[in-house]
Amino acid sequence: MLGIFNKELVNAPKELNSPAAPHPHRLVAEKPKQILPEECLKEFLSTHSNAFSLSFSNNAASLAFAPPPTPFPNHRLFSGVDDIYCTFLGSLNNLSSLNKQYGLSKCGNEAMFVIEAYRTLRDRGPYPAHQVLKDLDGSFGFVLYDTKAKSVFISLSADGGVKLFWGIASDGSVMISDNLDLIKASCAKSFAPFPTGCMYHSEGGLMSFEHPTNKLKAMPRVDSEGFMCGSNFKVDVYSKTKSMPRVGSEANWAAIWGQQA
Repeated sequence: MLGIFNKELVNAPKELNSPAAPHPHRLVAEKPKQILPEECLKEFLSTHSNAFSLSFSNNAASLAFAPPPTPFPNHRLFSGVDDIYCTFLGSLNNLSSLNKQYGLSKCGNEAMFVIEAYRTLRDRGPYPAHQVLKDLDGSFGFVLYDTKAKSVFISLSADGGVKLFWGIASDGSVMISDNLDLIKASCAKSFAPFPTGCMYHSEGGLMSFEHPTNKLKAMPRVDSEGFMCGSNFKVDVYSKTKSMPRVGSEANWAAIWGQQA
């Protein structure tokens, strides 16, 4: 899967951007060659059979998806409901009980569940987003785009069973994919693994759903060639966020997340 979002939709942490500093013994930094995100999108579509893409808001956002080869150990799913689109990687062991809890069909898949859970949080906010994600049992990663709200919601399970990478492309766009080569092609050194046990939302930014009261700390990375890369993000056990707000049925999810950030 591949997601491309302009910087107005996704304001990535500044530490994800790398100055591509030279190796200490090099006199001049060798700046890696980068291609534009739209070229990465074309590459994705050309190298995967039955792949497709959707673009929104004058190309402010694009989602590309390719069905998995068979056999494949984890699901790769794409769903769209009421102008909300979700790509989902992995699987949920407790999907049946979650579908029942949210009033969904027994036949509903993981991507459909994520969309419904997001709509519930967005419209009614009965509980914090981190609590919903902590209730998910399994290995998963997903990227959701709400075209009406122009909101992006990304999350990755804590167990490391699914890997996602994100980065800042040459034109300032933010890209996210499970294909590291695509990310490197457009983001050069300004990329990092998406942190496990974390979630990103356009309104509230990046936070840990495993440890929602702790802040995240940027950890600088240097590759084997001596270049500074985009930072990893780890839970800072010594730094706390503001107290978690009370949540009521009338609350707006985006506003709640904003208070937590």
